[in-house]
Amino acid sequence: MIQLVTGGSASGKSAWAEQQLLFCGETCRRFYIAAMKPWDAEMREKIIRHQQMRSRERFTTIECYTGLYSINLPPAEPGAPLAVLVECMSNLAANEMYDIGGTTPEIFGRIMAGIGHLQTMAEHIVIVTNEVFSDGGSYSDETLRYRQLLGMVNQELGRQAQQVTEVVYGIPIRLKDGRKG
Repeated sequence: MIQLVTGGSASGKSAWAEQQLLFCGETCRRFYIAAMKPWDAEMREKIIRHQQMRSRERFTTIECYTGLYSINLPPAEPGAPLAVLVECMSNLAANEMYDIGGTTPEIFGRIMAGIGHLQTMAEHIVIVTNEVFSDGGSYSDETLRYRQLLGMVNQELGRQAQQVTEVVYGIPIRLKDGRKG
């Protein structure tokens, strides 16, 4: 099952997404795929603090800035399903675009192949993404290309997801609940 969680900056979407994986039960093995690069000392301190908080909830953190398709999780055991939180798609898309490069369709293909790969290993996948399309600002061609890529990824994830939730001011609003489609 895929659950897509979206919202604006500091909307509470990440905390809500983490809670969704806690609902998978005590025997569930939780993996947190962190896509944010540690650019400076402040960011590294923030990452360490977040890792410590997640470890209390029995999350295993995997730092993965590009190439979700290269992640290998341990096999699920009977009664101990695997659950994955991808945090966050907007960082992953930027990393794929700027670190690896390629055409927009190539980058889109790599990202979606990575999600497909995770689906072969995990029973439950929660993906956090950002709403970056509501501000009405004008941007450079490069930023518009990134927004186009993220929009394509978000739309495809929305189609594939069984649940789509937007978090606004810490309040989850269910946009889709049910089957794929």
